[in-house]
Amino acid sequence: MRLLLISSSNVHGHGYLDHPEPFIRAFLGRARRAAFVPFAAHDHDAYIAKVRERLARMDLDVIPIDDLDRAEAIFVGGGNTFRLLKTLYDRDLLNPIRDRVRAGLPYFGASAGTVIAAPTMQTTNDMPIVEPPSFASFGFVDFQINPHYLDPDPSSTHRGETREERIREYLEENAGPVVGLREGSMLQVENGVTTLLGEKTARLFRRGEEPIEVEPGVIEHV
Repeated sequence: MRLLLISSSNVHGHGYLDHPEPFIRAFLGRARRAAFVPFAAHDHDAYIAKVRERLARMDLDVIPIDDLDRAEAIFVGGGNTFRLLKTLYDRDLLNPIRDRVRAGLPYFGASAGTVIAAPTMQTTNDMPIVEPPSFASFGFVDFQINPHYLDPDPSSTHRGETREERIREYLEENAGPVVGLREGSMLQVENGVTTLLGEKTARLFRRGEEPIEVEPGVIEHV
């Protein structure tokens, strides 16, 4: 499998998909047709138009996800993860996409599109505005991902849970590791090797252990 899992399509100081563009270009190589999944947004037409214009600047044509057989890559955009996964279930697209990606179709996702590459969507940051039939998602990797990971701010007066506390709570009930993926970072997976790209470290959480910082480069034993 070939995966590029981007924490966020929008990074401070950059336009939409500007920061990850060099990584996307390198990842896709000669691919020129990308099937786009717009289901994390409410207005599919507006989202498709936005992505079509942006990917055209990378010499990529956007085609409908229903035309998956002609796709040379697949892009799953960000938005609400609950809505994204529910729509994939409703349209019976989970298995066809999974089968194509496992057969070698390059997959790149951002935010919600990154979350659902994991076994489940349980480490999303989103509000459950709809109810999917299951939290089970693509399972392309065997660890969970929390995109937009934020470190605790010791000067903040906010008394709600930090992102770290929420992930620790997840691990009280679930055994799989979680990668906290900071904005501006992404994971590339090829031939079973997971590499952290970008300039920031990632935060790796394991049940019963203290979290550790992971430097950019190949991640061992994630």
